[in-house]
Amino acid sequence: MTAAQLRIAVLCPHFAPDTAPTGEVMTRIVSELAALGHQVHVVTALPWYRTHSIEPGWDGKWVRRETTAWGSVTRVNPFPGDDKRNLVRRAVGFVGFSALAGFSSLRGGRVDAVIAMSPPLTLGLTGWGTHVVRRGPLIFNIQDVFPDAAVQTGAITNRWVIAAASWLERVSYHRAAAVTVLSSDLRDNVAAKVRESKRADVRVIPNFVDTEFIRPMDRMTSFRHELGIGAETVVLYAGNVGISQSLEMVIDAAAALPQLTFVINGDGAARVTLQERAAGLANVRFPGYQEHERLPEVLATGDIHLVPLRRGLGRVSVPSKTYSILAAGRPVLAMIDPDTEVPRLLAESGGGVSVPPDDAVSFERALEQLASDHERRRAMGVAGRRWVEQAVSPAAVAQAYVDLINEVNRHR
Repeated sequence: MTAAQLRIAVLCPHFAPDTAPTGEVMTRIVSELAALGHQVHVVTALPWYRTHSIEPGWDGKWVRRETTAWGSVTRVNPFPGDDKRNLVRRAVGFVGFSALAGFSSLRGGRVDAVIAMSPPLTLGLTGWGTHVVRRGPLIFNIQDVFPDAAVQTGAITNRWVIAAASWLERVSYHRAAAVTVLSSDLRDNVAAKVRESKRADVRVIPNFVDTEFIRPMDRMTSFRHELGIGAETVVLYAGNVGISQSLEMVIDAAAALPQLTFVINGDGAARVTLQERAAGLANVRFPGYQEHERLPEVLATGDIHLVPLRRGLGRVSVPSKTYSILAAGRPVLAMIDPDTEVPRLLAESGGGVSVPPDDAVSFERALEQLASDHERRRAMGVAGRRWVEQAVSPAAVAQAYVDLINEVNRHR
């Protein structure tokens, strides 16, 4: 082992071949760390994201370990539940997974760092326990600030649950040597909660997009053919169909703009309700999750891509799909709080426009304008692609983690 080589323990809820977006992020970061010559030991869940049940071929054992050329991967039972709306059941699953992941992460000797990803927030304490045993400083990677997002959407209303989650959040932050977030808004949010702690250092390290895998493609895809769509303009939302997104507005827009075809690609707690709302609308399609290999094709299918978040969530969540859409050379129409990260990056890149969240009039007006101006959409696609190639490469993100690990170790 060379002097520069690091040993890193990674705790995350998803990892390839699981299909969750955060799993794709962490899988590529690990790949880039390995390419830099570092040794990485991943503890994650058995693949389950697609159907919210352990996938065939992976069941039968609660813990599976494999050795890789760059380290190892340990997969444990995520205790999945079929109903995403049952928050109590999901919380129990998160706790069970985090505990089992914690026990599984203790073997293997000393490491130079422990990287734990949230959500689930419970992995913060799991990462701290791994740090205590394996000595590497804890770097807590925050993809979404919890419980803020759940409180904003009304998914959690019980004040005792909110208080317990907030306590767990603060405790996790204070036990980390560093906390990484995706935007300056999230940095401000987290920094305000750890201000009294001199230990935690809050850094912005954005997610990346694989610009080799996701490239601009011809819009007339086989996915269109499968959905019975011709050359008409397609407005596409791809991602979690949940309560954090204002997708009811999308259905209402489809009713008001029958000349456009709307595709809501994904699954989640709000899908059944949305399908009921869209009953009788011939210009709305609801395909399920597609294989990861088809992502470039799915993105190419859309002429206009939607990135919606309900009011108040723009400062606690940064939809990583934004980067992928820009990489595909397609324009973004975001419905997100103004003066937050996504509107800022769209303005900086020139890759799209944003309107206030939950504002149906502004949304439909912007949608009509984009739909009627092919040249403007083309220019946005070119500009967005150019920006992601320069700003958010996987190698740059991996190197940022290496630099942070070396820095926190120097300061210990």
